[in-house]
Order: sequence, then structure tokens, then C-alpha cells
Amino acid sequence: MLLEGKVAIVTGASRGIGRAIAEDLAAHGAKVAVNYNASAAAAAEVVHAIEASGGTAVAIQSDVSQFDQAKNLVKTATDALGPVDILVNNAGATRDTLLLLMKEADWDTIMDTNLKSVFNCCKAVARPMVRRKQGGRIINISSVVALVGQAGQTNYAASKAGIIGFTKSLAKELGSRRITVNAIAPGFFPTALTDVLSDDMKEQSREHIPLQRWGNLPEVAYLVSFLASDKAAYITGQVISVDGGIAM
Repeated sequence: MLLEGKVAIVTGASRGIGRAIAEDLAAHGAKVAVNYNASAAAAAEVVHAIEASGGTAVAIQSDVSQFDQAKNLVKTATDALGPVDILVNNAGATRDTLLLLMKEADWDTIMDTNLKSVFNCCKAVARPMVRRKQGGRIINISSVVALVGQAGQTNYAASKAGIIGFTKSLAKELGSRRITVNAIAPGFFPTALTDVLSDDMKEQSREHIPLQRWGNLPEVAYLVSFLASDKAAYITGQVISVDGGIAM
């Protein structure tokens, strides 16, 4: 299998894109730590689905916007499943509003949840990856909004654009250790973050997508599993859009 014997952590894996990624990694043979912050029942469902398909998974509660909790996530995953080979930084949130109406807390919360969490988890996992001398894979989930912008999402766009700069810089730092670092920029997908959009807004979004449809969650998950595999060993520092062409 593509990822047989590998251990993966997926943050924000209790639903949406994170769940699809966790299940696909497991389907390709990886043992998966399903991270969640508040959705214990949903995370348990993901673990059950993976185990029912013959895979191995554990649910681990951690608020990865907090450095100590991110460190504990890596330690707990390592104790339960073995040394971590793959880190997928997917945890994210939105607090959308126009800049003129945005509260400082709306900015700080999104930067902590979406961007600082990436620093925290990468910091926690990089040292043990380097020490093992076995290489590794770090995959950060950004957004098409980081590439094209979106009114009412200055905080979200800034956090996701920050992930891109972080990814490229870390790829240069860790490349000599055979640790690849890449980012994926999804477009419109059916998740909790897009469920709040009105039907009119959803229809308008489709009109701007060259493929004229939203993506399906497995279409992101497949790419993550490929980037996590040995087949992608010569790909690093890249930002790959999965967006139906909206950002081209």
C-alpha cells in the first residue's frame, strides 16, 4: 500500500476536509492520529470508520493553537502509534466580516487557529523527524482565498497566505533532511465553513469556476495521500490549487 507502515497526524480531522484526508491516508495504509479540539463524538466516528475499514486510528484532543497542546499531540500520537512520518495541518476556522466591522478578537482568533497552529505543530514534529533521519512529509492546507482574496475575509485570507510563505521557507530549511513541505489551496468544497453560505452565494461561486462545480472532498484527500507518499519525494515548497481553475 502507498503509505504502509507510516504514521500520520491530521489536525482538525473530525469533519470536512480533515476527515476525508484522515480516512484516505488510512485507506492507503497509514496509522492516523485524528486530532480534534471540541468535537469528540465526531472524531470518534472518524476513528470508527477507519477501523471498520481495517485501518488503525486514534482520536486525540488538542487545541493546536496552543503550543504546549500541539507538543502533547505529537507526543501522544507517537506513544500510541509510533514516530510521526506525516503531518497534515488542516485545523481552521472563519470569523468573516468587513475590516471596518472586524473586532481585534476576530483577527487574533483566526491567526491563532489557522496560522499559529501550523507553526506549533511543525515546531513540535520537525525535531523528532530530523533526529530519526528517515525523512518526512508536512502538508499544510491553505486556501484559494490566499491567492485571490475575498471581501469580508481579510483575517482568513491573511492567515492562509501566511501558510504559503511559511511552507516555502520551511521547505528550504528541511529539504536537506529529506523532509518535504508543501501546501494545498482548496477552492469551494462542501464543509462546515461553506455551509453558512446562502444558496444564491453558492450558485454565484459556481459561475466563476471554470469547471462550473464545487469540489468533492476526496479530490483534496487524494492529493494529500500522494504528497505524503514516497512517490512525491521530489516535490517540495509547492502550492497546489485544487479549485476547479478559479485561481488561474
